[in-house]
Amino acid sequence: MQKFTVHKGLVAPLDRENVDTDAIIPKQFLKSIKKTGFGPNLFDEWRYLDHGEPGMDPASRKPNPDFVLNQPRYQGASILLARKNFGCGSSREHAPWALEQYGFRALIAPSFADIFFNNCFKNGLLPIVLPENVVDQLFDEVAAFPGYELTIDLPRQVVVRPQGEEIPFEVNAFRKYCLLNGLDDIGLTLRHADKIREYEARRLATKPWLAHTLLA
Repeated sequence: MQKFTVHKGLVAPLDRENVDTDAIIPKQFLKSIKKTGFGPNLFDEWRYLDHGEPGMDPASRKPNPDFVLNQPRYQGASILLARKNFGCGSSREHAPWALEQYGFRALIAPSFADIFFNNCFKNGLLPIVLPENVVDQLFDEVAAFPGYELTIDLPRQVVVRPQGEEIPFEVNAFRKYCLLNGLDDIGLTLRHADKIREYEARRLATKPWLAHTLLA
């Protein structure tokens, strides 16, 4: 998992409340058994005018010119500004996969659905909860200033506006540690790889028949 320390990026505004995970990555794309390749189908039903199915070439499809991510001024955006209850609906982990694989590193909203919120941290995305009035101000600033960028300083837990004003945010200490060090659940476990190998060796030494059971 990619580490998150300080990130400066272009902000894309998604001015919709209660965006659910089926909107983030529609159900037909969950057929894949891989963990990659979901970025081109992020917000598929809003992003394209035709119906999408797995395996379709995005270059051959009809983009919706009115959708925010298709507008030239938001190309390359890596911070998504959203409204309350973002990520509601089913618990599919594919939603943060699609956001991260599209290129987003952080999400800002007044609130997130709980399971989606936790899945973001496990997949290298930083979801930031800010007061609704502050989010309103950010939406206004993004609309007023093309090329609007924010800097997100995770070690200091602040969002920095272009003019230098800092907006503090809260983040769980354990989740912060994982993001700063690029550790997902597997990475956390592998920190103890030596102890795991020692345990397995000791177990096989005292119970050698287990080796034959495993081989069988």
